[in-house]
Amino acid sequence: MRSSRLSAALAVPLVVALAACSSSGTPGGKGVGDEYFPKIGNGGYDAKHYSLDLDYNLGGQPLTGRADITATATKDLSAFSFDLLGMTVHEVTVDGHKAGFKRDGQELTVRPNVTLEEGTTFHTVVSYSGKPEKITDPDESEEGWLPTDDGALALGEPTGSMAWFPGNHTPSDKASYDVRVSVPDGLEAVSNGELTKRSTAGGRTTFNWHTAQPMASYVAMLAIGKYDIKQYKTPDGLPVYTAVDPSQADASKDVLAQLPDVMAWETKMFGPFPFSSTGAVVDKNGASGYALETQNRPVFPGSPSIGSLVHEMSHEWYGDSVTPKSWRDMWLNEGFATYAGWLWGADHGGDSVQAVFDRQYAKPADDAVWSFPPGKPSGADHISDAPVYQRGAMVLHEIRKTIGDAKFFALLKSWPASHRYGNADTADFTKYVEQQNPDKNLKPVWDVWLYGKGKPAHP
Repeated sequence: MRSSRLSAALAVPLVVALAACSSSGTPGGKGVGDEYFPKIGNGGYDAKHYSLDLDYNLGGQPLTGRADITATATKDLSAFSFDLLGMTVHEVTVDGHKAGFKRDGQELTVRPNVTLEEGTTFHTVVSYSGKPEKITDPDESEEGWLPTDDGALALGEPTGSMAWFPGNHTPSDKASYDVRVSVPDGLEAVSNGELTKRSTAGGRTTFNWHTAQPMASYVAMLAIGKYDIKQYKTPDGLPVYTAVDPSQADASKDVLAQLPDVMAWETKMFGPFPFSSTGAVVDKNGASGYALETQNRPVFPGSPSIGSLVHEMSHEWYGDSVTPKSWRDMWLNEGFATYAGWLWGADHGGDSVQAVFDRQYAKPADDAVWSFPPGKPSGADHISDAPVYQRGAMVLHEIRKTIGDAKFFALLKSWPASHRYGNADTADFTKYVEQQNPDKNLKPVWDVWLYGKGKPAHP
């Protein structure tokens, strides 16, 4: 739940001679045309799986990495690119053969020694090391690699994952993951998915994490430090893994104890949980400036409130399973998660959803919530502002009033089910709602609440 969010720091370009290439293919595109982050993502291939082998060390060069990326060419490729900011790249191979590569800011361009024909699945291995960068976003929030006093927290929304591993870091290219992390004894290493192995030898402990369901790189995470670990299953058998900084153990205990109840309520409200495990990471106060809906287990900087837990957990359906195609569609994440909080409150002794809506609408015309329409944020520095959250939730309430409760609550389940593990944009959503409700006029909702400028004249 970012209340504030491309990097102001670019690595010094490192150029390595490109291998000769006798191909007739063309290079994959640099960037995928995202309106707000035009440099992020790359064209010409579809990433399928990331296998990351990481060694974390204390000191000036804390990270050594080997990324094995499985991808399928979507055109005949003479070259292709990954997003990787900073770090030193030592070697790149494609299908076991050394490949040429060059660095230019966040772009790592790879030139294999043969053309990769369209439809070919290929493996690229990138060996790298260095001190990962902290990235400052246009709205001055920080992400990427965030050092803590006993380790580090790696967070990715919207561009931070390129600080610690190379990849196609656009939300529209999702993949499965294996993350192997070796750390000094006494530290824990927590990532997404399930912990499949833990072993200790030679003063180091290695953690193997597997994420089977497709994941956008911006919700990949890594937490290294001293944590109290708890593992159990919810009453319906869903594995839970929580990691809590010891300084937050007492303050977090009561809220985290409600996690099974939150999961049960959200499953009833939104449909079957889309992933194979859940949980949370609670780090120290100030470890990051925001909570984040990292897949399987959200990250919280300090003990979360019940409202924050409900919000971030609802993202597992809206954002992690159904992921936006571009950052313009952020309201599809945050509007739903904000509305989930309104619904939870109404079901647990709080104000009705209509009362919360009315309070939002009562804000004056010059309030920030009316500063731009949720369907078109005014810039990269505003994709996590109030219109995306609160007014995004108001769009959903206007849909509810238009189609009625029965169809609306059916929509809360059918929308994430119909796009499970995929991507969607705002046009996909509005089309879907209209197809499900052909007898209702939804144009005023779109024109006034989703895309209209300023405060609507009437609620």
